[in-house]
Amino acid sequence: MCILTLLQINLLDCPTDSRPDNLSVIQVTRETHEAPVSAQQRLGLAGGTNWYGEANFRVVWGGSRLTWIGGRWIDRDANGNVVRETVELRRVPKYIPHDRWHIERWMPPEFFGSPETWYAQTVEVEDGIRIPALGPYPSRGEYEHCFTLEHGNGQFMPLDVAACDWIARAIEWSRRQPQKATRQALAARESRREHDFDCAADAVLKET
Repeated sequence: MCILTLLQINLLDCPTDSRPDNLSVIQVTRETHEAPVSAQQRLGLAGGTNWYGEANFRVVWGGSRLTWIGGRWIDRDANGNVVRETVELRRVPKYIPHDRWHIERWMPPEFFGSPETWYAQTVEVEDGIRIPALGPYPSRGEYEHCFTLEHGNGQFMPLDVAACDWIARAIEWSRRQPQKATRQALAARESRREHDFDCAADAVLKET
């Protein structure tokens, strides 16, 4: 399903009493999509569920996936005139490009550290206001980016049956790999990279 969503960008999670009367001139059109239920179910079967019974893996449209960002915001009208400047949390698109499907994996809260560490590392101060730059601590965990669904040349790839099956097979394969084997594979890859770099450096030195 494709929806063209017309947003009043400052009406997004902003306190009612802080909205200026002329805010309606600020408009952003955002194309949103919802992944087919069959695609989400396929990924759910392949990746299993988390503590809350939610899928470990899911697919989202770039223009539909929003995240919290805190900081100073300057809003302008259609002519570029500043109509409002404020420090607050807003929900904005999380991924670029916006016009692609993205695969996400659920990460538990401990992946993000403790709440104390989260706020110590993300809180910024603007005009004496302390605000978490990455939003509230994800106490229920959060979905993070795995990869973008697109062709090798960067062209758009539709979310069809073949794509869903390919994603599901990749997820199923990764789940079958023991953590030790995964770490060994990563270490071997890094070793090869270091070897290739050393060889290239030797070749350059011999030429000079």
